[in-house]
Amino acid sequence: MKSNAPLPTEASSDDFTTRDVAKRLGLAVRSVQLMVDRGEFEAWKTHGGHRRISRQSVERWEAKRMSPASAAPVSVSASAGRPQAKADASGASPLKILLIEDSVHFQNLVSLLVKQYFPAAELKMAGDGIIGLAMYGQFQPDVMLVDILLPGIDGATLISTLRSHPQFANSRLIVVTSLDAEQRKPYAFALAGVPVVHKAELVTELPKLLATAMHAPSLANMEM
Repeated sequence: MKSNAPLPTEASSDDFTTRDVAKRLGLAVRSVQLMVDRGEFEAWKTHGGHRRISRQSVERWEAKRMSPASAAPVSVSASAGRPQAKADASGASPLKILLIEDSVHFQNLVSLLVKQYFPAAELKMAGDGIIGLAMYGQFQPDVMLVDILLPGIDGATLISTLRSHPQFANSRLIVVTSLDAEQRKPYAFALAGVPVVHKAELVTELPKLLATAMHAPSLANMEM
């Protein structure tokens, strides 16, 4: 229920600036601004026009991120409920997909899409970039789906690392994002040549991008 109490108009000990939150969470200032726009933090502007973010909302976000359900890597088989195939009809190994995404809603949506369109595929999920990088070495995915706004490590930094480090050379990369074309402009250096799908279009676009990625060049052969 929405409170009728007036919002604070001046900074207090319970307030953070956007830069404070970015430093505390290890994110880019722009990422924090977009998180505010999405309603992930309670925020307002002072009479002087400066944005302030509620300390309590930041602490709630941190507590949620540190809970066992969100902090631990999530691993699901796309063919849950039936034996995992060792290979498809052609004798090739099943498609391995790693999703790095902090939203449980979109984790569930991607899982449903993979089950529907690629039932023999193996899908693993990480709730932030640091966990995702750690999981990569164990899983060695064929395709990585990466959100550009992530806790723990800025998405653009993560994507640039994935594209430049030899360790990730054998994987295909697809970026999923809630940012529109204008909002993605600051990340253009990292996204050049990478397939990007807006989260609002995941249902229609992701299966096609995954199918294309199965036959697309790996990161080692992409033009930077």
